[in-house]
Amino acid sequence: MRLVAPDGGQIGIKSIDEAKWLAQELGLDLVEVAADARPPVVRMMDYGKFKYEQSVRDRAARKKQTRTVVKEVQFRPKIGDSDFEVKRRRVERFLADGDKVKCTLRFRGREVTHPELGRQILERLIESLGELAVVETMPKFEGRQITMVLVPGKTPKPEADEGDAEAGAGTVQEQAPQETAVEETVTEEVAAAEPAAGQDEKSAEPIPADEE
Repeated sequence: MRLVAPDGGQIGIKSIDEAKWLAQELGLDLVEVAADARPPVVRMMDYGKFKYEQSVRDRAARKKQTRTVVKEVQFRPKIGDSDFEVKRRRVERFLADGDKVKCTLRFRGREVTHPELGRQILERLIESLGELAVVETMPKFEGRQITMVLVPGKTPKPEADEGDAEAGAGTVQEQAPQETAVEETVTEEVAAAEPAAGQDEKSAEPIPADEE
């Protein structure tokens, strides 16, 4: 096997017995890091410390990830004004939470012969949301439904009163470093009530010192 020192330096080609003896003398483990190589590559290391440091790195990477949730709100072509307003507020709330929203307009029976009614409702939704939403996927026909995807737009900022403005004068705010975002999409469907009328790498394992 090709033996590698704890600092990454090349020791050279050694027999299994020689590698085990060296590891025992240094109080280290033998870990196979490249089983497919010819000869296999084995590194001397503190395996417990290695696993701990690896778990710390994994936790740090997860903290830097942003999780994007896609929520679905369903509409009908004959939706009433009050129901439309309820669902518009629901979409607005999801966007304010930083989630994507999939808007689905479903047709039943002969309703599908009037797709323009569905498009009008989705266009009305876009217009009513204004700058709060950005259309990521324009409305498109999929079978007996029209779908579109909205992402958060501009969030309205609360107005600061004069006292707060004076108190904050002369202060310098330090901006936190921006995290590297890794998007992970989780789809969550939100059931909406309809109007009654329309119903890695391989993990390394230490080689026991007494194994031949």
